[in-house]
Amino acid sequence: MTALLEARGLTKHFRIRATRQNPRGSVVHAVDDVDLVVAAGGITAIVGESGSGKSTLARLLARLIKPTSGELLLDGKPATARGRSVRAYAKDVQLVLQDPFSSLNPVHDVSYHLARPLKVHKLAGNSLDQTIADLLARVSLTPASAFADKLPHELSGGQRQRVAIARALAVAPRLLLADEPVSMLDVSIRLGVLNLLADLRERDGLSIVYVTHDIASARYLADDVAVMYAGRIVESGPAASVTDAPAHPYTELLLSAAPDPDRAGAVSLRGKGAAPNLVTPPSGCRFHPRCPHAMRVCEEQVPAMTPVASGHVSACWLHALPGKEEQRTSADRPGRSA
Repeated sequence: MTALLEARGLTKHFRIRATRQNPRGSVVHAVDDVDLVVAAGGITAIVGESGSGKSTLARLLARLIKPTSGELLLDGKPATARGRSVRAYAKDVQLVLQDPFSSLNPVHDVSYHLARPLKVHKLAGNSLDQTIADLLARVSLTPASAFADKLPHELSGGQRQRVAIARALAVAPRLLLADEPVSMLDVSIRLGVLNLLADLRERDGLSIVYVTHDIASARYLADDVAVMYAGRIVESGPAASVTDAPAHPYTELLLSAAPDPDRAGAVSLRGKGAAPNLVTPPSGCRFHPRCPHAMRVCEEQVPAMTPVASGHVSACWLHALPGKEEQRTSADRPGRSA
């Protein structure tokens, strides 16, 4: 597939204000040297635990924040190219936030939220009411008359998130960045929102970046998965390959914590400790303090992405150093099916 959006070496460091105890200030290494390709018409999932930098990456992709370094390409051309304004970019790339209640203005009704982007981008036309009704129908909020005049607090969490998605669809984007779109919803309605995203891809050819901490839902929805840890992509590839045959110990850790009816007995995490402080991230591979397979080289050098299968790469010294992968026993493998 053709690349719609591409990140090359994308980096974002946040500077912390200097204090008396720390006169020089500090830097949070939120995103470091991330390469990512989003295929046109595909769904790419960015997976990682809280604090991994995935939401910051989503905001970088949406151009809501400026990168410290790196390049963002849309249709193979720099996103900051002359003649391409932030507003023009936003028409092609829309972001749906995690909390549908705080992302909607509580004093305005649904019609206002859907009409606003249409007016800003001069797409309202002469049939605004019909356009709003069509948008609500696209996200399965029918009849439109039952929702158009409601305020956000009069809707359920799932309905609010559907309104937020409809608002993003109002400007006919080509890429939807969905940042944890179901994490604040009841379990019983999460599947409906995921199916809505899948339908938008199938019906409209919409490309989607799905940001989540739930690797099981990433396998369900996405074509490709990129696993993020401590600001870096540590593994990426086709969703089935990454979840059925994980190559990075951190991906194995995520899978071991994911609910799996085929796995008997208690969950056993194959890692130790917690995510690192990104003000002073570990040297080398940032996962090495938690990794049960850590070697000296892991502490000293950052591993490069190494191919492990077709389209599947992993930043792990177990694959970069010949012979190390064979030393792992079958007990080290998760041996699961998603």
